Amino acid sequence: MRLHLEKENIKRESNKIANTKILVVEDEIIIAKDIQNTLKTLGYDAPAIVFSGEEAIKKTEEIKPDLVLMNITLKGEMDGIEAAAEIRNLFNIPVVYLTGYMDEERLKRAKTTEPLSYVIKPFNERELHSTIVRALKKSGSNL
Repeated sequence: MRLHLEKENIKRESNKIANTKILVVEDEIIIAKDIQNTLKTLGYDAPAIVFSGEEAIKKTEEIKPDLVLMNITLKGEMDGIEAAAEIRNLFNIPVVYLTGYMDEERLKRAKTTEPLSYVIKPFNERELHSTIVRALKKSGSNL
């Protein structure tokens, strides 16, 4: 009986993960594809990749993700911190920052957007998954 309940809990959690839509915002195509593939392997819905802050805002409005994985350094006029602030203000969608380097100035700016977490690149699948799960729980998601 206990094993049956554990299997049911795993099945419910898997269904919740499969229904979790995550937008990937990363300006390096190879890294972006790798993140998207990792998310799909973990069971998440990762329907889109965008490469700039401006695209992130448009795509967020279009697909209404549950979470945005946002690289801080992006090409274009708007960096990831500015895009995250706009996404939070316009749509109240939580953001997890991806970064290879976090200096004191960026950290101060990033904190003002109230991100749910940070992932330092390079990261592994397990690290990414646990960060997403914690972030979604912190945001009040049913995961």
